[in-house]
Amino acid sequence: MKEIKQIITSLLETDAYKFSMGQAIYHQFSDYKTTWSFKCRNEDVHFTKEMVEEIKDQIRMYCNLRFNEDELEYLNKIKWLRGSYVDFLRLWKPRFDDFEIGTDAECGLSIETKGTWLNTSMYEIPTLAIVNEVYFRMAYDYDVLIKSFKERLRDKVAKLENGEYELNAFSEFGMRRRLSSEAQELAVKALKEGKYEGSFFVGTSNVYLAKKYGITPVGTMAHEWIMCVGQGNHKHNPAYSNWYALDAWVKEYGVLNGTALTDAITTDCFLRDFRLTYSTLFSGVRHDSGDPYEWGEKMIRHYEELGIDPKTKTLLFSDSLDFERATKINRYFKGRVKTAFGIGTYLANDTEVEALNIVMKTTACNGMDVAKISDIEGKGMCKNPDYIHYLKRCIDWRMEHETGVIR
Repeated sequence: MKEIKQIITSLLETDAYKFSMGQAIYHQFSDYKTTWSFKCRNEDVHFTKEMVEEIKDQIRMYCNLRFNEDELEYLNKIKWLRGSYVDFLRLWKPRFDDFEIGTDAECGLSIETKGTWLNTSMYEIPTLAIVNEVYFRMAYDYDVLIKSFKERLRDKVAKLENGEYELNAFSEFGMRRRLSSEAQELAVKALKEGKYEGSFFVGTSNVYLAKKYGITPVGTMAHEWIMCVGQGNHKHNPAYSNWYALDAWVKEYGVLNGTALTDAITTDCFLRDFRLTYSTLFSGVRHDSGDPYEWGEKMIRHYEELGIDPKTKTLLFSDSLDFERATKINRYFKGRVKTAFGIGTYLANDTEVEALNIVMKTTACNGMDVAKISDIEGKGMCKNPDYIHYLKRCIDWRMEHETGVIR
């Protein structure tokens, strides 16, 4: 096997929502501490000891990086990022001591990070990108994989250009599960250069590639935001996690950078808090689990009941999409609401080999368990089953007994 070059070469190489959340964490929750845990959901995947050592080496190299002034100036020009946060990033560095990496897991790889939320939040995406690339370079013939990736990418772009696919606005969201840094860059470059009818490539979640190719860095919030803000304070009722998270987001950004994530503790519970003020201030909402058509209809009804024209709002779909699924969703909702699509693995890791289904999730905040209860089973991750039951009971009680919903 060829020597693997350094995979993460810039601290900009992460998803844009890490900076969006990072700024709000810095200004409002700088004392919060979190634990993150890695999990591989593929039952037939095993990481060898050699892979684990390479992953350690790559993470150690990542932890030696710093932001340079050119990168900081780029961040400073993003309209919702403030100088105080950019100045903090000038001093910031990843800490290898925050990582615990071993072989004590069924898949052969265990990773846990512990420390301030400001630090540990930033580790998730680069770590997953490193794990992916090391695995595919060491477990397979990478040259064969990248060849099949390029062939499939050419076919996708051609079908976009001839109008077979119609996606309206779409972005590339694939860094966490990409085949390699090379593959993701090939995808972003090809999508930017294409000319399409009925589809508009608006950007990438990878801030490094957004800067390099002069496109928009895309991303607002992730589940960690709702979980930690809502459940990381022992005084909070976790069934109101969305209210605490939305309130803190508006405090940070006002009407800017506003795409709310609905399924952290079920969309139905989210809608109890997403009333007139937040529905007006946020430009749209993101779908990440459950039936996309049912979810979209539910959101349109919600806006209409509040007297808001759904055509002024955006539904961003980001759950396991390919161009065919996105096209069907776009055509179904066309003329009724704005649609946009964040497409990940299909663009960044589509080869003849199945992609890894790996995640790093927040499992504790301030010493307390936190959890996600999405719109389908199997997407959550919590070490304490008792806390899951407690959270579900809180949500159920609120949904059954709360009256007089605040508008």
